[in-house]
Amino acid sequence: MTNDRTPDKSVAAPVWGNFSVGTEVVPSRLGEAVVIRLTEAILEGKLKPGDPLPSEGRIAVAFGVSKPIAREALRDLSAMGVIQVAQGKISRVRAIDAAPLARFFRFAVGSTAKGIRDAVELRRMLEPQIARQAALRRDEGDMAAIHTTLISMEAAIDDVPSWIEADLAFHAQMALATHNKLVCLQMQGLEPIVREMMGRFNAREPRTRQDLRKTLDRHILVAQAIIAGDGRAAEQAMHSHFEAANEAISEIYGTDTPAVSPH
Repeated sequence: MTNDRTPDKSVAAPVWGNFSVGTEVVPSRLGEAVVIRLTEAILEGKLKPGDPLPSEGRIAVAFGVSKPIAREALRDLSAMGVIQVAQGKISRVRAIDAAPLARFFRFAVGSTAKGIRDAVELRRMLEPQIARQAALRRDEGDMAAIHTTLISMEAAIDDVPSWIEADLAFHAQMALATHNKLVCLQMQGLEPIVREMMGRFNAREPRTRQDLRKTLDRHILVAQAIIAGDGRAAEQAMHSHFEAANEAISEIYGTDTPAVSPH
């Protein structure tokens, strides 16, 4: 009987055809070793999105583990959003996206005012630094894309639902301009909650064209600093953008939302 808790030997790297998933490891659990090796193969591009995985039985034989352990590893990978598992169908590699992170944030934030305040505070910690890094790393394509999101925001100034989507696109593009994969995934994971926050913010009272124009102008200042490659100015502009919304955020979510100093 295979012991999946404290193995005495490392799990050997299996080879499927000309494909090897790596070197030996000594995991705390055998199932963990399978997860490690398969995720490494995916991250290294040996297994690509859409590629089929071997059957549970073949994985079990290749790694020298039992079928239940192989099944557990596949369940873990599915929960991580790394593979797609369907009953009676071949498991396939998924493109890495932020869907599992979005589900986690939704669970962690819940629907409480405290949870939403925490999400607001998290954005205020992250986005000024994201703006700074975007300014330092942006390329021609990033600058063009940021400019396009501003055009979309201006075009949607009389249509709040479209405005919210354009606003989200601006912040997403700013994250992309950092060329940091984890930053992008983090922002994508937060996006559903941010969409909800923007909806509440815009619904608290009728927002005039002048209100939205002021918001657009703050985004333009951030974009100008990013395009100019001025990290400090981009960070300051993003701080100022959040500070302008302090009163409304306190009105919606309570007065203990932490204020973030621009310095």
